[in-house]
Amino acid sequence: MPEKNDVIRTATCACGQVELEGRGPPIIHVECFCDDCQEGGRRIEALPNAPSPRGPLGGTDFLLYRKDRLRVSRGESLLSGFKLKDASETRRLVATCCNSGMFMDMGPGPHWYSVYGNRFTGELPPLELRTCTRFKPAGVELPKDVPNHPSFLSVRFMTKLFLAWIPMLLKR
Repeated sequence: MPEKNDVIRTATCACGQVELEGRGPPIIHVECFCDDCQEGGRRIEALPNAPSPRGPLGGTDFLLYRKDRLRVSRGESLLSGFKLKDASETRRLVATCCNSGMFMDMGPGPHWYSVYGNRFTGELPPLELRTCTRFKPAGVELPKDVPNHPSFLSVRFMTKLFLAWIPMLLKR
């Protein structure tokens, strides 16, 4: 029987030339409604023939992976990053072959990558949390199937990030 850390989850761009592999379970599965994720989504959507990274409610679905558990397995040279602001550390990586948003890298400080949920093949783990819901588009009613937190600072979110950081410190 395979261990949880042996599970490989694959994310691909729309045309299949870029592929990411996430090893083991993600840190957390979230849908973010922050202003930056919405703006990043609009910029990706403005690219020719780009699939939208945002879901039907206007939020962006992410699986967060520790940086040591995600790798580009194919098409790395086709990835191009952009920043919303010049001074920002955060880059959104897009597959230039088909303009699919692939993941966000928040720079050298954070220990995770945020991979766009709609890029994964197969079944995803259940959504655990919606963040920054105070920025949701006007008129959108969010389901109550998971906690809808108005900011990033939910105990669940911060605990998951902290617990994922500890093994990286211990080089596990």
